[in-house]
Amino acid sequence: MPNTSPCFIVSDLHLGITDPEVEPRFLRFLTHVREHGGSLVINGDLFDFWFEWRTVMPRTGFRVLAALAALRAAGTPVVWIAGNHDCWGGELLRQDVGVDFREGPLVARLAGWQARVEHGDGLREVEDRKYRRLRTVLRHPLAIRLFRVLHPDWGTRLATGSSGASRKHGRHDEGGGLRLVALQQLAADPSLELVVYGHSHETALERASGGGVYANAGSWLDAPTYLYLTPGRVELRRFTDSAEIECLHALDRRAEKALTQP
Repeated sequence: MPNTSPCFIVSDLHLGITDPEVEPRFLRFLTHVREHGGSLVINGDLFDFWFEWRTVMPRTGFRVLAALAALRAAGTPVVWIAGNHDCWGGELLRQDVGVDFREGPLVARLAGWQARVEHGDGLREVEDRKYRRLRTVLRHPLAIRLFRVLHPDWGTRLATGSSGASRKHGRHDEGGGLRLVALQQLAADPSLELVVYGHSHETALERASGGGVYANAGSWLDAPTYLYLTPGRVELRRFTDSAEIECLHALDRRAEKALTQP
């Protein structure tokens, strides 16, 4: 991914089960990203359910995917990191939409920061033990082939019927488990300046003891929040339709890094 600034990071919109105004608001957000240049990272669960059959696509994604394709055509790099609700992406997203769809974490320099961005599902050592076993089954190639045999209407109904429990999984600790994992990541790798998770639906922007930063963009199920990253600063913002930027919290980059890196 090009090291461009600013970098917008958003996660956990769960389009398909949101209030009707969320999708048009997100489309306006994508226009805002295009107008300001830089790059976009979607840190998982853009849709409450996404699956690629060979010749059809979920109806929910039509407008948003068209907008993402237009964003790519305008020259904006877009990385989409698989979440636990939209991990079954593939050829359509990569080739037709043109995004860099990844099933694992993004470790790269973003707007000058050495960063690790990961959705966060399955990272808690004890609490997510059962989920990790289930995830292995659900993402197995055989399970994907069997699901593809289902009629899309049946498959979608089956998946969305169980998605509510998945959304609630891991939220009972108010993001504390992922915060601990992030702080451990920063302590274990001094080269990391920024760790970004999603999944918990809890916004976060916190300086670790070693100087690195843990951030979480939160979920648009609660408020249209996102992270805004520039070479010297990371901000937690709320998207509004006005020209005025609403910054909820901000942290500067570590001074010694800012002096030696672009």
